[in-house]
Amino acid sequence: MILFHLDPRSGVPTYLQLVQQVRQAVRLGILLPGDQLPTVKDVVGALAINPNTVLKAYRELDREGLVVARRGIGTFVADELPSRPPDDLKGLRTSLLRWVDRARAAGLDDENIAALLAETTRAERPARVA
Repeated sequence: MILFHLDPRSGVPTYLQLVQQVRQAVRLGILLPGDQLPTVKDVVGALAINPNTVLKAYRELDREGLVVARRGIGTFVADELPSRPPDDLKGLRTSLLRWVDRARAAGLDDENIAALLAETTRAERPARVA
């Protein structure tokens, strides 16, 4: 099960932080099809936020097809997801952790690492010639 956390300094609306955390958990295979999300009551209790905020996040995820709400039962990760995590996620994570260790050893802090990663993934890749 996912445990939500909030960053009040991020400038990102609370409901969107919840949405992004579920998207990431699904993308990384932390949440699998059929897994239940925490109840609205549990999220409200854990984060001290308005229930409508959680409902808005869950509606957005439902609209995207990532979750399905089952009235009176809960909200579950959809059986048919728009995209699946790669099969070798564990190997990729291990490689990435090694890279992060190298970046830290080179003197980069978390913010600089995130900026470098974001810039690198957005950069256009030259076409390979076969």
